[in-house]
Amino acid sequence: MSGARILPVRPPFIGCGASYEDAKFVMFGAPFDSTTSFRPGARFAGQAMRAESVGIEKFSPYQNRSLDEIPICDAGELELPFGSAARALDEIEGFVSRVIGDGKTPVMIGGEHLVTLGAVRAAAKRYGGMAVVHFDAHADLRDGFMGESLSHATVIRRVWDILGDGSIFQFGIRSGDKEEFDWANGRVYTERFKAASMERVAGIISGRPIYVTLDLDVLDPSEFPGTGTPEAGGLSFAELLDAVITLAGPAEKSRNKIAGFDLCELSPHYDASGVSTAAACKILREMFIAFA
Repeated sequence: MSGARILPVRPPFIGCGASYEDAKFVMFGAPFDSTTSFRPGARFAGQAMRAESVGIEKFSPYQNRSLDEIPICDAGELELPFGSAARALDEIEGFVSRVIGDGKTPVMIGGEHLVTLGAVRAAAKRYGGMAVVHFDAHADLRDGFMGESLSHATVIRRVWDILGDGSIFQFGIRSGDKEEFDWANGRVYTERFKAASMERVAGIISGRPIYVTLDLDVLDPSEFPGTGTPEAGGLSFAELLDAVITLAGPAEKSRNKIAGFDLCELSPHYDASGVSTAAACKILREMFIAFA
């Protein structure tokens, strides 16, 4: 069981008021952004999303379901040591291990993208043969960044260290150095710029436990400017939503097994309009419904 303190929040994210004991999904915040290399601030995403979630409906007209139909617990925010990436990842791994051990699905709100590594470590220990579906503008496949092996720029390379070849499927990628793209050949499936092949990939990994990590900068900055490293040429909200629903699989059939998922890299203060935070809230609602 994790030794990390988790700080309760009030009010919780809209529609996430179930008790821990009754919940199918357990949502928590991982407010860590200490390795951010450009614009920090993702540690504030969970607070902002909870506050702004009152501005969206629980009901999804896209999927014709409501959050009220799904028992979700908003457990609060982990208290993480900002000065140590390794310790922060250990705390996240411990908490996710507890959630999975209790038969529930962990849902993490970052934070910078490095926090995904802690959750994947825990999920991989429980679920053999796990695949990771990765939405992002950036490949995040560097072996090191500025002399550090634990960084938001190395997170998917560290995930590969755990899962190996044929287990990581990237979508929307449009930034990285040449060495990252060269190294990925034969090791990591990468669809550059779009997510048009999701239906085919969902079929390939059907039957495997799936962890989904969604870096919100996969969206085009014209729709989502509130992020630390915006990259032009991204997915639209509609394209991202279609990919998420396609990955989940049709409701009338056996859906793909989601071992856990996260949503990272909202930096709310870079978008004073609040549109980015509102979009993040809506994406989270749709992920809960799709993966339920």
